[in-house]
Amino acid sequence: MVACSFTDECAVAVPAERLWKAMSVKSSLLPKACAGYIDAVEVEGDGGVGSVTTVKFINPAVGGEVMTVKTRVVALDDAARVIRSEVLEGGKLSAGIKSQVNELKVEAAGEGASVVKIKVEYERLDGAALSPEHQAKMTQSMLGAVKKVEAYLAANPDEVV
Repeated sequence: MVACSFTDECAVAVPAERLWKAMSVKSSLLPKACAGYIDAVEVEGDGGVGSVTTVKFINPAVGGEVMTVKTRVVALDDAARVIRSEVLEGGKLSAGIKSQVNELKVEAAGEGASVVKIKVEYERLDGAALSPEHQAKMTQSMLGAVKKVEAYLAANPDEVV
């Protein structure tokens, strides 16, 4: 079997450090910022390497059914603003993916702005690569959450400073 990967990125009108704090596993902001998309986030551990996070997503495509994804932090570098998480349960693992690791990196991009880069590494049971359409759906989902956090922070300038 062959491991595959894909990347994507988006510009965000929020300073890198503020966005990093808001997107942190330790932050309680995601359910507020992503209301209607993320129902709840539960963290077992201190948010560092080894911590397990359970995120309950609301799937409007399936009548608002809640989908649970459990991940474990496998690498965290607060100085470089990079987190890597292994998907343990849920998400695309049930769709023929044997293993999946997601990486999120927040880079400064000038005053008051940043760039979020994501990388998804995966291995499918059949050894094939995901279709470009499937990859796009995965990155749109991840970057969609980032854009919701951006909008929330813009509307709430006193939070996460």
